Order: sequence, then structure tokens, then C-alpha cells
Amino acid sequence: MRHTGLKAVLLLSFIATLLQGCYSFSGGSVPSHLKTIAVPVFQDRSRAGVAQFRAELTRRLTEKIESQSPLRMTPSRATADCLLEGTIVSFSDEPSQLSSTTERALTNRITISVAALMQDRVKKTVLFERTFTGFADYPVGSFPAQQDAISRSLEMIATDMLDSIVSDWR
Repeated sequence: MRHTGLKAVLLLSFIATLLQGCYSFSGGSVPSHLKTIAVPVFQDRSRAGVAQFRAELTRRLTEKIESQSPLRMTPSRATADCLLEGTIVSFSDEPSQLSSTTERALTNRITISVAALMQDRVKKTVLFERTFTGFADYPVGSFPAQQDAISRSLEMIATDMLDSIVSDWR
């Protein structure tokens, strides 16, 4: 019995050692010629007047880039190896679940869409141009829950953008 336990421990240790290098999110796929990135504060063209979210989204994204990619942030567009620009294009707060008895909304859904363009300024190419969408539901009538849904939506967008920055290379 003791011999079987030792085999299991050795097998698990071996598998853990093998898998240790299988998945890494250190940004190894970022082209080696790209060292710095500029991310100007995002614009707001949503017609919903959510300009206060542009700085929050920009801050979340830059923190993710700094902590989870090999790129270094630079405030200068002129000297950056790559440039990421974004615009909030839509914001909605609409019913997502209705009561079967009253036909009134039980939950609302926050949906935010951001158009982003990332340019390789060294090779003068577009690395990606796409729209990112974040969404989250919250109980109707709760302002703190609404603010949390907005925060979760912005976090979803920042995470998806980081994924594109470090892994969507052609």
C-alpha cells in the first residue's frame, strides 16, 4: 500500500513539472521588437455621456499591461513602439430578466462596447482593430450593484484587450 502512494506522489510530481512550462501568460508571443506601448486615455462617443468610464478603463488596461506583459508603458506616442487607442462606442443599461407575473424587470444588463486599434509603430502596421464588449447583470433598483456591474464590464473589456495584445499576433 505504501509503495502505491509513493508511486502516485512521484507521478503527480512528474506531471506538475511537465505542465509547469506548458502554459505561460508572460507575453512570450509579443514580437521582440516591441518594447514600449502608449495608451492614451480612451475617447467616449457612446451618446450615453459615460466619459467618467474612459479614464477608469484606461487605468485598468495599463495596470494589466504593466503587470502581465513584457511591454513597458510610455506616455509618449512619438517614441512608443506600439500605440493602442480606444473609443467607448456604446453603453446600455437595459432589462435582462423580466418577472413572469408582473412583466417588470428583475435584472438589468450593463453592456459597454469599445473600438480599439493597435499599431506597430516600428513596422508601421496595424496589429489589430476590433470591438471589445463587456457586460454584467445586476438587480434592478440597486445603485451599488449597478456600479459593480459597470466595474465588472470594464474589467472584462480590459482583460480581453490584454489577451489580444499578448496573443493575437498574425
